[in-house]
Amino acid sequence: EAGGAALGRAADKLFSLSGLFAVRKPKGPTSAAVLNLLKERLLAEAGVQTNGNKRNQVLKIGHGGTLDSAATGVLVVGIGKGTKMLGTMLAGSKKYTAIGMLGKATDTLDATGKVTEEKPYDQVTKGDLENVLLKFTGDIMQVPPLYSALKKDGERLSTLMKRGEAVEAKPARPVRVYSLSLQHFQPPLFTLDVECGGGFYVRSLVNDIGKELSTCATVQELTRTKQGPFTLEEHALHEDKWTIDEIARSLECCTALLLGEPARKKLKTEHPGETAVICE
Repeated sequence: EAGGAALGRAADKLFSLSGLFAVRKPKGPTSAAVLNLLKERLLAEAGVQTNGNKRNQVLKIGHGGTLDSAATGVLVVGIGKGTKMLGTMLAGSKKYTAIGMLGKATDTLDATGKVTEEKPYDQVTKGDLENVLLKFTGDIMQVPPLYSALKKDGERLSTLMKRGEAVEAKPARPVRVYSLSLQHFQPPLFTLDVECGGGFYVRSLVNDIGKELSTCATVQELTRTKQGPFTLEEHALHEDKWTIDEIARSLECCTALLLGEPARKKLKTEHPGETAVICE
Protein backbone atom coordinates (compact mmCIF):
# COMPACT_ATOMS: atom_id res chain seq x y z
CA GLU A 1 0.00 0.00 0.00
CA ALA A 2 2.80 2.41 0.92
CA GLY A 3 4.48 1.74 -2.45
CA GLY A 4 1.25 2.57 -4.27
CA ALA A 5 0.85 5.82 -2.35
CA ALA A 6 4.45 6.83 -3.18
CA LEU A 7 3.86 6.08 -6.85
CA GLY A 8 0.66 8.08 -6.74
CA ARG A 9 2.58 11.04 -5.33
CA ALA A 10 5.28 10.63 -8.01
CA ALA A 11 2.61 10.60 -10.74
CA ASP A 12 0.93 13.69 -9.26
CA LYS A 13 4.27 15.47 -9.15
CA LEU A 14 5.11 14.42 -12.72
CA PHE A 15 1.80 15.70 -14.13
CA SER A 16 2.14 18.98 -12.24
CA LEU A 17 5.55 19.77 -13.79
CA SER A 18 5.41 22.80 -16.05
CA GLY A 19 8.00 24.95 -17.81
CA LEU A 20 11.24 24.67 -19.75
CA PHE A 21 14.43 22.82 -18.88
CA ALA A 22 17.38 21.47 -20.86
CA VAL A 23 18.84 18.00 -21.35
CA ARG A 24 22.17 16.95 -22.81
CA LYS A 25 21.53 15.10 -26.06
CA PRO A 26 24.06 12.31 -26.64
CA LYS A 27 25.53 11.49 -30.05
CA GLY A 28 23.58 8.89 -32.04
CA PRO A 29 19.85 9.09 -31.39
CA THR A 30 17.55 11.60 -33.06
CA SER A 31 16.18 14.46 -30.96
CA ALA A 32 12.74 12.79 -31.11
CA ALA A 33 14.19 9.50 -29.80
CA VAL A 34 15.82 11.36 -26.89
CA LEU A 35 12.46 12.93 -26.06
CA ASN A 36 10.72 9.54 -26.17
CA LEU A 37 13.35 7.99 -23.91
CA LEU A 38 12.99 10.86 -21.42
CA LYS A 39 9.22 10.43 -21.46
CA GLU A 40 9.43 6.64 -20.95
CA ARG A 41 11.78 7.12 -17.99
CA LEU A 42 9.48 9.62 -16.30
CA LEU A 43 6.30 7.58 -16.84
CA ALA A 44 8.05 4.43 -15.58
CA GLU A 45 9.30 6.25 -12.46
CA ALA A 46 5.76 7.46 -11.76
CA GLY A 47 4.39 3.94 -12.35
CA VAL A 48 2.09 5.18 -15.09
CA GLN A 49 1.05 2.37 -17.42
CA THR A 50 1.35 3.36 -21.05
CA ASN A 51 0.18 0.11 -22.62
CA GLY A 52 -2.85 0.48 -24.86
CA ASN A 53 -4.62 3.82 -24.90
CA LYS A 54 -5.68 3.70 -21.28
CA ARG A 55 -3.73 6.79 -20.33
CA ASN A 56 -6.24 8.99 -18.61
CA GLN A 57 -3.58 11.66 -18.16
CA VAL A 58 -1.47 12.81 -21.06
CA LEU A 59 2.11 13.85 -20.40
CA LYS A 60 2.72 16.84 -22.65
CA ILE A 61 6.37 17.14 -23.54
CA GLY A 62 8.20 18.63 -26.50
CA HIS A 63 11.55 20.02 -27.62
CA GLY A 64 12.46 23.35 -29.15
CA GLY A 65 14.87 22.92 -32.03
CA THR A 66 16.09 19.64 -33.53
CA LEU A 67 19.72 18.60 -33.16
CA ASP A 68 21.05 16.23 -35.86
CA SER A 69 21.52 12.60 -34.76
CA ALA A 70 25.31 12.98 -34.92
CA ALA A 71 25.23 16.21 -32.88
CA THR A 72 25.35 16.54 -29.10
CA GLY A 73 24.52 19.26 -26.62
CA VAL A 74 21.69 21.39 -25.32
CA LEU A 75 18.17 20.24 -26.18
CA VAL A 76 15.53 22.49 -24.64
CA VAL A 77 12.51 20.55 -23.40
CA GLY A 78 9.07 21.91 -22.57
CA ILE A 79 6.80 20.03 -20.19
CA GLY A 80 3.14 20.77 -19.39
CA LYS A 81 2.34 24.39 -20.21
CA GLY A 82 6.01 24.84 -21.06
CA THR A 83 5.33 23.26 -24.46
CA LYS A 84 3.64 26.54 -25.46
CA MET A 85 6.92 28.40 -24.83
CA LEU A 86 9.01 26.31 -27.21
CA GLY A 87 8.35 28.55 -30.22
CA THR A 88 10.30 31.39 -28.63
CA MET A 89 13.26 29.01 -28.15
CA LEU A 90 13.37 28.30 -31.88
CA ALA A 91 13.61 31.99 -32.74
CA GLY A 92 16.20 32.77 -30.06
CA SER A 93 19.96 32.63 -30.30
CA LYS A 94 21.98 29.42 -30.16
CA LYS A 95 25.70 28.73 -29.78
CA TYR A 96 27.58 25.86 -31.37
CA THR A 97 31.10 24.50 -31.47
CA ALA A 98 31.78 22.70 -34.74
CA ILE A 99 34.78 20.75 -35.96
CA GLY A 100 35.00 20.93 -39.76
CA MET A 101 37.18 18.93 -42.13
CA LEU A 102 38.62 20.40 -45.30
CA GLY A 103 39.00 18.42 -48.52
CA LYS A 104 35.89 16.25 -48.32
CA ALA A 105 32.21 16.82 -49.05
CA THR A 106 29.38 14.41 -48.15
CA ASP A 107 25.73 14.21 -49.16
CA THR A 108 24.54 14.93 -45.60
CA LEU A 109 27.20 17.66 -45.06
CA ASP A 110 28.42 15.76 -41.99
CA ALA A 111 30.47 12.67 -41.14
CA THR A 112 27.45 10.33 -41.34
CA GLY A 113 27.05 10.78 -45.11
CA LYS A 114 28.59 9.35 -48.27
CA VAL A 115 31.63 11.18 -49.62
CA THR A 116 30.57 13.00 -52.81
CA GLU A 117 33.72 14.99 -53.55
CA GLU A 118 37.38 15.23 -52.55
CA LYS A 119 39.62 18.21 -53.28
CA PRO A 120 43.09 19.34 -52.24
CA TYR A 121 43.20 21.75 -49.30
CA ASP A 122 46.95 22.26 -48.66
CA GLN A 123 46.72 25.77 -50.15
CA VAL A 124 44.35 26.95 -47.38
CA THR A 125 46.03 29.02 -44.67
CA LYS A 126 44.71 30.05 -41.27
CA GLY A 127 44.50 33.61 -42.59
CA ASP A 128 42.37 32.49 -45.57
CA LEU A 129 39.95 30.78 -43.23
CA GLU A 130 39.71 33.78 -40.89
CA ASN A 131 39.05 36.12 -43.83
CA VAL A 132 36.30 33.90 -45.20
CA LEU A 133 34.54 33.87 -41.83
CA LEU A 134 33.95 37.62 -42.13
CA LYS A 135 31.76 36.94 -45.20
CA PHE A 136 29.54 34.67 -43.12
CA THR A 137 29.00 37.05 -40.21
CA GLY A 138 25.91 39.24 -39.84
CA ASP A 139 22.74 38.85 -41.91
CA ILE A 140 23.46 36.34 -44.66
CA MET A 141 21.53 34.14 -47.10
CA GLN A 142 21.76 30.40 -46.57
CA VAL A 143 20.45 27.36 -48.45
CA PRO A 144 19.35 24.72 -45.91
CA PRO A 145 20.74 21.18 -46.33
CA LEU A 146 18.75 18.55 -48.23
CA TYR A 147 19.14 16.12 -45.35
CA SER A 148 17.20 18.12 -42.77
CA ALA A 149 14.09 18.20 -40.63
CA LEU A 150 12.49 20.74 -42.99
CA LYS A 151 9.36 19.43 -44.67
CA LYS A 152 7.99 19.07 -48.17
CA ASP A 153 4.32 18.06 -48.47
CA GLY A 154 4.34 17.18 -44.76
CA GLU A 155 7.33 14.82 -44.96
CA ARG A 156 10.85 15.51 -43.74
CA LEU A 157 13.35 16.14 -46.53
CA SER A 158 15.73 13.62 -44.91
CA THR A 159 13.03 10.91 -45.07
CA LEU A 160 12.37 11.62 -48.76
CA MET A 161 16.13 11.62 -49.52
CA LYS A 162 16.64 8.28 -47.78
CA ARG A 163 13.82 6.79 -49.89
CA GLY A 164 15.74 7.89 -52.96
CA GLU A 165 13.18 10.48 -54.06
CA ALA A 166 14.38 13.52 -55.97
CA VAL A 167 14.32 16.50 -53.64
CA GLU A 168 14.83 20.04 -54.86
CA ALA A 169 16.96 22.34 -52.77
CA LYS A 170 14.97 24.82 -50.73
CA PRO A 171 15.59 28.44 -51.72
CA ALA A 172 18.19 30.48 -49.84
CA ARG A 173 16.71 32.30 -46.87
CA PRO A 174 17.93 35.05 -44.56
CA VAL A 175 19.66 33.90 -41.38
CA ARG A 176 21.60 35.79 -38.75
CA VAL A 177 25.11 35.11 -37.46
CA TYR A 178 25.87 37.10 -34.29
CA SER A 179 29.45 35.89 -34.05
CA LEU A 180 31.76 33.45 -35.78
CA SER A 181 35.34 32.71 -34.77
CA LEU A 182 38.11 30.24 -35.53
CA GLN A 183 39.29 28.42 -32.39
CA HIS A 184 41.79 25.91 -33.84
CA PHE A 185 43.32 25.26 -37.24
CA GLN A 186 45.15 21.99 -37.74
CA PRO A 187 44.61 21.04 -41.39
CA PRO A 188 42.45 19.35 -42.48
CA LEU A 189 40.57 20.08 -39.23
CA PHE A 190 39.31 23.45 -38.01
CA THR A 191 37.15 24.37 -35.02
CA LEU A 192 34.55 27.13 -35.12
CA ASP A 193 32.46 28.83 -32.45
CA VAL A 194 29.18 30.13 -33.89
CA GLU A 195 26.36 32.13 -32.36
CA CYS A 196 23.34 32.30 -34.65
CA GLY A 197 19.61 32.97 -34.79
CA GLY A 198 16.70 30.68 -35.70
CA GLY A 199 16.64 28.48 -38.79
CA PHE A 200 20.45 28.40 -39.12
CA TYR A 201 22.32 25.26 -40.20
CA VAL A 202 25.96 24.86 -39.13
CA ARG A 203 26.35 22.05 -41.69
CA SER A 204 25.45 24.47 -44.50
CA LEU A 205 27.86 27.06 -43.09
CA VAL A 206 30.80 24.62 -43.09
CA ASN A 207 29.90 23.41 -46.60
CA ASP A 208 29.74 27.03 -47.85
CA ILE A 209 33.07 27.88 -46.19
CA GLY A 210 34.69 24.99 -48.06
CA LYS A 211 33.37 26.28 -51.39
CA GLU A 212 34.56 29.83 -50.65
CA LEU A 213 38.05 28.43 -50.07
CA SER A 214 37.96 26.62 -53.46
CA THR A 215 37.95 23.24 -51.77
CA CYS A 216 35.17 21.49 -49.85
CA ALA A 217 34.41 20.93 -46.17
CA THR A 218 32.12 18.88 -43.98
CA VAL A 219 31.15 18.85 -40.29
CA GLN A 220 32.92 16.16 -38.25
CA GLU A 221 31.50 17.02 -34.85
CA LEU A 222 28.82 19.42 -33.72
CA THR A 223 27.91 20.48 -30.18
CA ARG A 224 25.21 22.97 -29.22
CA THR A 225 26.69 24.74 -26.21
CA LYS A 226 23.83 27.18 -25.58
CA GLN A 227 20.22 27.77 -26.54
CA GLY A 228 18.48 30.85 -25.26
CA PRO A 229 19.68 31.17 -21.65
CA PHE A 230 20.39 27.42 -21.28
CA THR A 231 24.05 26.41 -21.36
CA LEU A 232 25.48 22.93 -21.74
CA GLU A 233 27.76 23.26 -18.72
CA GLU A 234 25.31 24.73 -16.25
CA HIS A 235 21.82 23.59 -17.19
CA ALA A 236 21.73 20.51 -19.44
CA LEU A 237 20.73 17.42 -17.46
CA HIS A 238 22.78 14.29 -18.14
CA GLU A 239 20.86 11.07 -18.67
CA ASP A 240 21.39 9.90 -15.07
CA LYS A 241 19.45 12.98 -13.90
CA TRP A 242 16.33 12.33 -15.96
CA THR A 243 14.19 11.90 -12.84
CA ILE A 244 11.04 13.67 -11.65
CA ASP A 245 12.82 15.33 -8.71
CA GLU A 246 15.84 16.49 -10.73
CA ILE A 247 13.60 17.95 -13.43
CA ALA A 248 11.40 19.68 -10.80
CA ARG A 249 14.58 21.25 -9.36
CA SER A 250 15.80 22.23 -12.81
CA LEU A 251 12.44 23.82 -13.72
CA GLU A 252 12.66 26.07 -10.65
CA CYS A 253 16.12 27.34 -11.53
CA CYS A 254 15.23 27.70 -15.23
CA THR A 255 12.10 29.75 -14.60
CA ALA A 256 14.30 32.41 -13.00
CA LEU A 257 16.71 32.18 -15.95
CA LEU A 258 13.97 32.77 -18.51
CA LEU A 259 12.67 35.82 -16.70
CA GLY A 260 16.10 37.40 -16.96
CA GLU A 261 16.52 36.61 -20.67
CA PRO A 262 16.54 39.66 -22.96
CA ALA A 263 14.28 39.10 -25.96
CA ARG A 264 16.25 38.89 -29.21
CA LYS A 265 14.56 40.77 -32.03
CA LYS A 266 12.93 38.28 -34.39
CA LEU A 267 13.92 38.28 -38.03
CA LYS A 268 10.94 39.16 -40.22
CA THR A 269 11.26 35.79 -41.89
CA GLU A 270 10.53 33.38 -39.12
CA HIS A 271 11.11 29.96 -40.57
CA PRO A 272 7.89 28.00 -40.83
CA GLY A 273 9.87 24.82 -41.62
CA GLU A 274 11.13 24.77 -38.05
CA THR A 275 8.50 23.87 -35.52
CA ALA A 276 8.61 22.76 -31.94
CA VAL A 277 8.14 19.01 -31.76
CA ILE A 278 5.53 18.05 -29.22
CA CYS A 279 4.48 14.52 -28.49
CA GLU A 280 1.63 13.54 -26.23
